[in-house]
Amino acid sequence: MSEQTTFPRWIPLLGGLLGSTTCGLLLYAFSKLIKPLMAEFGWAQTEVAFAYAIICFVFGLMTFPGGKLSDKIGPRNVVFFGGLVLALGFFLVSTLSPPDKAILAAGGEAAIAAKEAAKTQLYLFYLYYGVLAGFGGAFVYLPPIAVASKWWPDKKAMATGFTVVGLGIGSFIMVPIADKIIAANNGSALPVFYYVGIAMAVLVVLAALCMKNPPAGYKPAGWNPPVPAAGGPKAFRDYTYEEAKKTPQFWLLWLVYFCGSFAGLMVIGLLAKFGGDAGNTNPGLAVQCLAVANAAVRILIGPIVDKLGGTKKVFIILFSLQAIAMVALYPSGSSTLLLSVTAALIGWNYGAMFTLFPATTLNYFGITSQGSNYGLLFTAWGVAGLFGPTCGSKLQEITKSFMTPFIASAVILAIAVIILATLKAPEKKHA
Repeated sequence: MSEQTTFPRWIPLLGGLLGSTTCGLLLYAFSKLIKPLMAEFGWAQTEVAFAYAIICFVFGLMTFPGGKLSDKIGPRNVVFFGGLVLALGFFLVSTLSPPDKAILAAGGEAAIAAKEAAKTQLYLFYLYYGVLAGFGGAFVYLPPIAVASKWWPDKKAMATGFTVVGLGIGSFIMVPIADKIIAANNGSALPVFYYVGIAMAVLVVLAALCMKNPPAGYKPAGWNPPVPAAGGPKAFRDYTYEEAKKTPQFWLLWLVYFCGSFAGLMVIGLLAKFGGDAGNTNPGLAVQCLAVANAAVRILIGPIVDKLGGTKKVFIILFSLQAIAMVALYPSGSSTLLLSVTAALIGWNYGAMFTLFPATTLNYFGITSQGSNYGLLFTAWGVAGLFGPTCGSKLQEITKSFMTPFIASAVILAIAVIILATLKAPEKKHA
C-alpha cells in the first residue's frame, strides 16, 4: 500500500524551476559580460573567456558528488548549501578592484604594478566565478531533477523538463538585466555580480525550501505502476549506482551526451560573432531565438517522451536534425531571418538533451540512485564545456572560416546518431 502525503507535489517542480533559473543566470549570459570586464580590467578576451570554461568544467564535474549527497542526506540540505556557495561566489566578483586607468596610461613602474595587480584580480575572478559559483551551481542543479521524478512517476519526463526549463529562462532574462545594470553604471559589469548575486541567494533559499523527497511507497492518487506482462518476471528492481556505472550503456550514453554538448557549445559560443562577421544586421536576434527555443523545448518535449514511453526515437530525430542545422548554419549567416530560424532549431535540439538524458537514465536504471547516476552522466557536459567553445574558436582562428567548426559539429553529431541507433536498454534487474 502506498503512503500518501499532504505535501503538494507541484512544490518540488517550483523549487526546480527557481534553482535552474539561478543556474541560467549564472551560466548562459556570460558573453554579455566579456567586453565590459575586458574594458574595466584590461584583460584579454581569452583570459576572460577562460573563466567560462572553468565554470562549465567545475559545474559539470561537481554534479556527481552533489547527486550522491542528495541521495544520502536529502535534497534540501544539498541545495541550500550549494545555493549559498553559488551566490557567494557570484557576489564576490563584485568586490574585485579594477586598475586605475590613469596610472596605466601614465606608464612606468606604477603601471607595471597595476598590471600585475590586475592579473591577481583575474585569478580571483577564476576562483570566485569559475570555482566557487560553479561548485555551488552543481549542487543546486542536480537534486531537483531526481526529486521531481519521484513525485511524478506518472509523468517523469514532463517533471524533469519543468525542473530544467529555468536554464533557458535564466539566460533569457539575464541579458536585459545585465544590459540595464551595465548602462546605469558607466559600463561596469561589477554591479551585475552584486545585484544578481543577492537575487541568487534569495532564489536558492526558496528553492531549497521546496525540496523534499516523497514518503516511502508514495504514488499519485489514481496512478498505479505498470503491471508486468503475464508469464514475465513478477518484479524488477532498480540498478544501484555501482551496477549502473558498470554497464556499457551508461558510458555510451555519456559519450552521446559529450558529443551533443560539445557540438552545441562549440557553435553557441560562436553564433553572435559569426552573424556579425557575416554582415547580419541583427545577430542578437538569433541568440535570443536560440534562448527561447532552448527554454521552451525542455517542457514541451517531456509530454512527447511520456506518451511514447521511451526516448530513443526522439533522440535520433533531434540529433539528426541538429547535424543538418549545423551544416545549414554557415550559408544562413547574412540573413537575419534564416540565421534566427536555424539558431532556434539548434537551441531546440540542444535544450531537449537536458530533458531526454535524465529521462533515459530513469528508464534504463530506475529512480533509486537517480541523483548519483545522472550526476555522473552530467560530467559529460562539464568536459564538453571545457573543450567545446575553445576548440570552436581555435578551428575558426586557424582556418579563418566559421564553416570548419560548424562542419566539425555536424560530424560529431553524426557519430552520436550512429551510437544512438545501435544502443539498447540494459536488461532489467530481477527483484
